[in-house]
Amino acid sequence: MIFDALEAARTTAQPAFITVFDDAQVRAFAEQAGDGPLAGIPFVVKDNIDVEGVPTTAGCPTRTTPAAGHAGVVRALLSAGAVPIAKSNLDQFATGLVGTRSPYGACHSVASAEHVSGGSSSGSAVAVASGIVPLALGTDTAGSGRVPAAFNGIVGMKPTRGLVSTAGVVPACPSLDCVTTFTRDVATARAAFDAVVRFDPGTPWSRPMPAAAPAGVARWLRVIAVPDSPLDLDEPHQVAWAAALAHAATIAHLVPVDITPFLDAARLLYSGPFVAERLAAFGGELDPDGPHLDPTVRRIVLGAESITGADVFAGLDQLERLRALACQVFVGADALLLPVTPGHPTLAEVAADPIGANSRLGTYTNMVNLLDLCAIAVPAGERPDGLPFGVQLIAPAFADRPLLDLGSRWTGEPCAEPDAAQGHTRLAVVGAHLTGQPANPQLVALGGRLHARARTAGGYRLYRVPGPFPRPGLIPGDGSADGVEVEIWELPNQGLGALLPTIAAPLGLGPVRIDDGTVVTGFVADATGVDTATNDITDHGGWRAYLRSAQR
Repeated sequence: MIFDALEAARTTAQPAFITVFDDAQVRAFAEQAGDGPLAGIPFVVKDNIDVEGVPTTAGCPTRTTPAAGHAGVVRALLSAGAVPIAKSNLDQFATGLVGTRSPYGACHSVASAEHVSGGSSSGSAVAVASGIVPLALGTDTAGSGRVPAAFNGIVGMKPTRGLVSTAGVVPACPSLDCVTTFTRDVATARAAFDAVVRFDPGTPWSRPMPAAAPAGVARWLRVIAVPDSPLDLDEPHQVAWAAALAHAATIAHLVPVDITPFLDAARLLYSGPFVAERLAAFGGELDPDGPHLDPTVRRIVLGAESITGADVFAGLDQLERLRALACQVFVGADALLLPVTPGHPTLAEVAADPIGANSRLGTYTNMVNLLDLCAIAVPAGERPDGLPFGVQLIAPAFADRPLLDLGSRWTGEPCAEPDAAQGHTRLAVVGAHLTGQPANPQLVALGGRLHARARTAGGYRLYRVPGPFPRPGLIPGDGSADGVEVEIWELPNQGLGALLPTIAAPLGLGPVRIDDGTVVTGFVADATGVDTATNDITDHGGWRAYLRSAQR
């Protein structure tokens, strides 16, 4: 398998590779490889990531010094048994989403020689989509691990910032850079993710994966946020997007949300002061000018010389304001579904407007790292013209593994909902114990973890009930067929026992049927203690929606 891939890399017609290793190099790397879950799998490395003994060009031909050692992520894959066979082409210094900004040649989509491959991880995506290798490494600062995946019909996994070591990676924006993977299925993406996620104390931006996910991150993702208004998409993209929305409704409950804060944050990456970080990271390599430098990359990065320290701090303040607004989406939803790009430009269109065409491609991707989110790009069929169409599922930091599960359900790969942990009980909460509500810390303190956001089966009604603070009561009846918003938490049995004495009448615990047909213990109300004539709030669909309406 390894040497078949090596031969395919040597004979490919696309400029997907900067360096294809010789047989002796590959044998040496194979001897370094462990006997792990990726044993015998060949992989390709984006050429801004170090492989020992091979120059790391970052798409710049004057960078000819061989790397002294492997990048941390390459070592991790070798330990898992995978073997590198080549270094792949990229937009120079990982600055671009098009795949054309390289002195080594422009890549194109595997589906069309006239359309761009996407970048900056162009060669890695082409290598996987062409069937040369099942796994390739890329990087993603503004979308470089997702745009090429979408344009070539494959999976692109962008982990939470800091989970994968960036030691031995040529920096673009060190605070935002992520190492990503390209695969043809989610199962391989999951295996690679498990292999490469590790804390690197020698890397300043590294972060450990928490032993338990943050309180608002569910184990099983069932609620997807979608834009509440039409998107700016090219016509063929609009058709494919409509089909993607229909598919999403078959695997999750969809919640319309305002995505304006996400779009505003996306514009900050290049229109705001954050391009100054690229200047700090590699601006010194852009002078003096010469044929080895891509003129568009040089123009963009050196343009940051006019940015002041005050501009940077103003931008950071604006970003935090937008982050606070954007994160509200993930209070009532597990993930956000967006197209990866607004369209799929041709090579000619990019050549005619290299900055404008590239900038538009980042409309729905630029903000993900700025807002500290994780994302997975997955295939979503084809456009009417036959080009691949891709969407991205975006979730909060450290939701990576549940997000991979959601990606598997999107692609139709096997994925089973996890069982409740031994000694734990699942509890449906509907009001004050929801994430972000006043009593939610009580569940966390009792050892609870959010299992899933969901809705009840149809027929339940929701009422305001008396008590020490505002709270609702759930009563079976003739309510909406759409059900009522709930969260399902897992509590240790002793934690549930400690919770019981704190529940004030008319509330209590009883069976609650969920919209997937399962029945769990949950908060319900005694109808005799509720004024059902004047306090019915069922039409709001849930407690949070009722509270929002009451604040208007």
